Amino acid sequence: MSGSRPTARRIIGIETEYGITCASGTAGPPPMDADQAARALFDPIIQRGRSSNVFTRSGGRLYLDVGSHPEYATAECDRLEDLLAQDRAGDLIMADLADQANARLEDRGVTGRIHLLKNNLDAEGNGFGCHENYLVRRSGSFWQDAQTLVPHLVTRQILVGAGHIAPDARGRARYCFSQRADQTWEALSAATTRARPMINTRDEPHADAERYRRMHIIVGDSSIAQGSTLLKAGAMDLLLDYLESGGDLSDLALAEPMRAIREVSSDLRAAVALELADGRTITPVDLQHEHLERITAHVQAELDLTGMQRQVLDLWGRGLEAVRSGRYEAVAAELDWAAKLRLLTRYTQRTGARLDDPRVARLALAYHDVTSGEGLRPRLERAGLLRRYIDQVACRAAVTQPPATTRARLRGAAVARAEDLRLDLSVDWVSLRLDDGVCRPVSLTDPFRAVDERVDALLAAMDDRGLDPGAGMRPA
Repeated sequence: MSGSRPTARRIIGIETEYGITCASGTAGPPPMDADQAARALFDPIIQRGRSSNVFTRSGGRLYLDVGSHPEYATAECDRLEDLLAQDRAGDLIMADLADQANARLEDRGVTGRIHLLKNNLDAEGNGFGCHENYLVRRSGSFWQDAQTLVPHLVTRQILVGAGHIAPDARGRARYCFSQRADQTWEALSAATTRARPMINTRDEPHADAERYRRMHIIVGDSSIAQGSTLLKAGAMDLLLDYLESGGDLSDLALAEPMRAIREVSSDLRAAVALELADGRTITPVDLQHEHLERITAHVQAELDLTGMQRQVLDLWGRGLEAVRSGRYEAVAAELDWAAKLRLLTRYTQRTGARLDDPRVARLALAYHDVTSGEGLRPRLERAGLLRRYIDQVACRAAVTQPPATTRARLRGAAVARAEDLRLDLSVDWVSLRLDDGVCRPVSLTDPFRAVDERVDALLAAMDDRGLDPGAGMRPA
């Protein structure tokens, strides 16, 4: 039995910061530091667009973030299929840039290779993030909804954490659910780097500010497995629909979220007793199960889910059962922490190495390496050890093709035309401007609008400029 309406249409996007290193080809020190490697990576971007902050043909944003972290923000997606393809497209764009940079290093005789790591912690303990964005209707319940989501964010790591080797209180290596759990210091805050909250409440919707706000979640681990990305985003979308329809999760508020997120990460049984604000206790797996039951009831009463959304509910339930029973193998092809645990366990059993062995650390890093020919993901996917929800052909297409049903289609078309005609185009999330001193800027405040006659006119004007050599054109 299910309801009759689809979930509320929602814009979703993911921002991923990548770790970067240049490994020496000899036994010596790295030939360049992270800042130098990042600049080498972005050299063709800067040469082409005179900036390290650009929008791509896919409608996404590619840039160097604070701390020399290459970052890719997906285009606006309103379908989970598009989100998975766009997220993987970011990895492919980074891998292509690394291939080009490594070829240039080889030509210069530099004995080193740039590696890009889709993880959240470097060797010095510096953290970097994976941020999720969910467009919500502007309402007085925003703060209440944000607070209500904190218990889900604290406990969802037992499903969508990336897995992490960390020392326990005695300094012994242990396997944990999440890389980000120990990097978070507040539940809600308008700051990002200083406070490192779970939800950044800065009011920056990248859309009509009178109608929308952005739920900006910055506590999640970066995902290698498509199943982790699917469950992370799909579950949050369903939870937001539930809350927007009058659902209530406030009875599951945690007494000490910051303490809880660390306790949850370090207990692979997910059996630690978390204190609720009303004095009761609950385990992480039971709290997640309660969320799932309420969402399931909401679906049965109101929603007609897509096939991909049904897979979200299925994986949510199977993931909780795997954690509860200790049969992690049941989801090791779909969820990162389980996939990496299986990989490391098999290696330690075969070699006798312990978790604190440097070889194990290198293997764990290889799981997160997205550089062509270096990371383990392609081999795991080909062997059926990691499940593909969206095939590689669709992901490669998303490198240059934006989602067809959102504002990204308009932005991507304008960026592609400007690149092809070598015209200067100023772009951000909500506007397009041809830098010819004639055309008026086009404001794109409706992220759901994929057709716009003003953009059609802009494209026509760009074609006209392209026929007039020297009219606002960049040098070749």
